[in-house]
Amino acid sequence: MDAVLGSACERDRKKLTFLQLENLTKRFDGTLAVDDLSLTIERGEMLALLGPSGSGKTTTLRLLAGFEVPDRGRVVVEGEDVTRVEPVARRFGMVFQHYALFPHLDVGQNLAFGLESLGVSGDELERRVARALTLVDMAGFERRRIGQLSGGQQQRVALARALAPEPRVLLLDEPLSNLDPSLRERTRREIRELIRRVGITTVLVTHEQDEAFDLGDRVAVLRGGRLEQVGTPEELYALPANEFVAAFVGRSSAIDVVVLGPGGRGSRVAVEGVEWDLTDTNDAPIGPALMVVRPEALRLMPPVPGALAGTVTARRFTGSSSLFTILTDGGASLEVTGPPRSVSAGERVGVMPSRRAGGGIHLFPSRTP
Repeated sequence: MDAVLGSACERDRKKLTFLQLENLTKRFDGTLAVDDLSLTIERGEMLALLGPSGSGKTTTLRLLAGFEVPDRGRVVVEGEDVTRVEPVARRFGMVFQHYALFPHLDVGQNLAFGLESLGVSGDELERRVARALTLVDMAGFERRRIGQLSGGQQQRVALARALAPEPRVLLLDEPLSNLDPSLRERTRREIRELIRRVGITTVLVTHEQDEAFDLGDRVAVLRGGRLEQVGTPEELYALPANEFVAAFVGRSSAIDVVVLGPGGRGSRVAVEGVEWDLTDTNDAPIGPALMVVRPEALRLMPPVPGALAGTVTARRFTGSSSLFTILTDGGASLEVTGPPRSVSAGERVGVMPSRRAGGGIHLFPSRTP
């Protein structure tokens, strides 16, 4: 019976899986750019590839698009192995970082160019151009020159051009990096609404966490070509798989501690001569550890017994609160969220875990022997 249920679950999983990256590996002149990367993406899902420069995000996207061929591994779409299929035959749409629009063609001609190369002509060509421009709220702009458009409008034309051939997968390579912050946020919202309305399976490359968290149904964190963790934004923030993800996703500080054993609903740790009972932390073995902590998981107080003593070195106003940087007496730097003007630079303070620190403190085995 268990075997039957297992087979049924496996069939259901395969049914949901639309796009698969299986053990993708790619080297350039001996440098490992993508290292045994495997991911599955469901139909209609948007997956964001997030990581620092050199993490393998863009190479992964190029392997998906067919601009690069992996040294090992496969790209599978709807059960079809497209690893060595030419880019144009994959039916993937792509929006490049710099849009790659033709300045000597008008908006309609830019969209028609790719369609004509696929053999689309006549009334069908006009229908697809009009439909794509309507999707991005650019109907009536067919005869407008590219140089007459704002940056946000050019971005929408690039998106319309990618959607016009009615692709089965949409690839976005840092699509908002050329926009100013206010326009970027508005355009990000427009893209999110459009993708969800169209329901197209999408892979986004970005180094901006806000962008990845806002657009991605799930986020895959890469480092050095390897997958560190994949999950919803909430999972990555509250349940990081390792020290790198904890430090890379969101704001955090790190400080050396010693895990003494269980305490409360988490662990009891010693940190710079004081002991804390942490709640809702991950299990950690007794001994030296690294504690990665979110600013909101700490609170400021006078330098009383049981608090970690330190000095305020900086304050950054963020609206309803401020972000304080505390240099502890032991030499660690901690970021703490507090009331906007509760303390000033140079003041002596104490730091304790917040009473609502759940999900904001993570313990990892020490990096030092």
